[in-house]
Amino acid sequence: MLDERHRDALRAAAEESPEILRFLAFPGFERWFERSLAAVEEREVPFVVTVAGEVAGETRYLNIEREHRRLEIGGTWLRRAYWETGANVETKLLLLERAFEPWGAMRVEFKTDARNARTRGSLLALGAKFDGIFRKHMLVQAGIRDSAWYSILDDDWPEVKVRLRARLEARG
Repeated sequence: MLDERHRDALRAAAEESPEILRFLAFPGFERWFERSLAAVEEREVPFVVTVAGEVAGETRYLNIEREHRRLEIGGTWLRRAYWETGANVETKLLLLERAFEPWGAMRVEFKTDARNARTRGSLLALGAKFDGIFRKHMLVQAGIRDSAWYSILDDDWPEVKVRLRARLEARG
């Protein structure tokens, strides 16, 4: 889980590729990090993504609705060196396994800025289904955001899990 000891490594990762934070709601790394520290509560759990011991980025469970067996995975960003390496696939597999298997989620949601073609393509490649666009959903650094929503249901999970494991095995 994200905590104060990750501040410097995450700042360095964010400074390497400042474009990765442009779609987030909180301008500037420090404000984003302080908000992330405060988010460790019942409805949001931020995680640091590491690869071979190096801080690669961040992801989180958001909007946890236990009574409805629903949560969101989001806020994910990785330093450019880890794009297209399988790090995002492995991260999503771990988060989805935990959500669907021990926790018993019925629905895992994802949302992204509708302009973020890279993430939208990644969500489809994971096996998420496109649910629609929420217009003028939120304000972000890049302006007014329309959000594209995606989901994976418990019914979809067995097939998605096989797909994600196959993608990781193909990478060796």
